[in-house]
Amino acid sequence: MTNIAGINNVALTNQAMMHLQDRSPSLPGLGVLHGPSGYGKSFAASYAANAHRAFYIQCKSTWTRKKFLEAILKEMGIMPAKNLADMNEQACEELMQSGRPLIIDEADWLADSKSHVMLAMDLYEGSQASILLIGEERLPAKLAHYEKIHNRILTWVAAEPCQMRDVLQLADIYARGIDITEDLLLKVLDDTHGVTRRICVNLENIRNWAADNGVERVTLENYRHAIFTGKAPRGRS
Repeated sequence: MTNIAGINNVALTNQAMMHLQDRSPSLPGLGVLHGPSGYGKSFAASYAANAHRAFYIQCKSTWTRKKFLEAILKEMGIMPAKNLADMNEQACEELMQSGRPLIIDEADWLADSKSHVMLAMDLYEGSQASILLIGEERLPAKLAHYEKIHNRILTWVAAEPCQMRDVLQLADIYARGIDITEDLLLKVLDDTHGVTRRICVNLENIRNWAADNGVERVTLENYRHAIFTGKAPRGRS
């Protein structure tokens, strides 16, 4: 099985979780993973959630404060109480008793509103649990507006673009069994600017192209498919 723990952003996220979990009781317990869309943050969070038995939720743009707490309690397997205060207490109690961390993905939703971000603050203050917030590259700047939560952040982790070693490991996941030469993988890495999601799309395209054409070894020379960069194709003039 591919060792996805070695993929750079997975390793960075795992290290952040370990830092939070192993901290001194006198230190704050919030962490932030931030970076551009497509850098594999949610992929890394999924791995970290499994590795550390974390509760995991992904915020939605349509959520209310009530829906946010309901989602956490659903992840915990707890029937939500009828009001926000009681739901917060339920979640805090479970975090304390279980000792499990909480990962909040798409946390920009929290940072876009003081009433939202204080939900995370209340969860932390009520449980002292390790909580990792994951969001886009502007998340740190957004959180800086809220001093109460900003000064409780122990670790900041910036997601990074893929490197060649990451592409090799991703190829073993998305194009397993296909011999892809280094020159083609380097072309994919360069043309996608290291964006994980676009690299994965290209690796699957290569796998499908190889299967359709009965090719076992795919090279930069014989690959007859455009590299997907995320740019829309030009319309016909």
